[in-house]
Amino acid sequence: MKFYRKQPIEAEQFDGSNEMIDKYELIDAGTMLGTHHSPELYLTGSGKVDVGDWIATGVNGERWLITDEVFKQKYKELPVIPENVAYIIKQAKKGDYKLGWVFNATYLGLWRVSVGNWIRTHADTVARAWLDGYVVEEDK
Repeated sequence: MKFYRKQPIEAEQFDGSNEMIDKYELIDAGTMLGTHHSPELYLTGSGKVDVGDWIATGVNGERWLITDEVFKQKYKELPVIPENVAYIIKQAKKGDYKLGWVFNATYLGLWRVSVGNWIRTHADTVARAWLDGYVVEEDK
């Protein structure tokens, strides 16, 4: 069987800096073979944190190491959507509507023209945001 993550994770790519070594309570950037103080950081595989690896943080604060190669295969950034589209998604889910209803309402012209146009031209992004979560676009 294949599985997918239901919860987004936060991840930071390890750059070998002293700041990150301190932040994650690692002993040094050179070897780090299982040498960490933080009980929340689970080192898998060789237990070595290499520059370019990712340190992931789960919803409960647990941390684990992911190699860059595996990270690029399994994870994508959450889509960035405008605030008004995020509001539509939030309200539709709150009202127990389905994604198809959002698209249908878009084509029926129920949203402001600019919002409807954005949804139509970014349909894949809206679908990913609906399913996986999203980040609201910052004001420019």
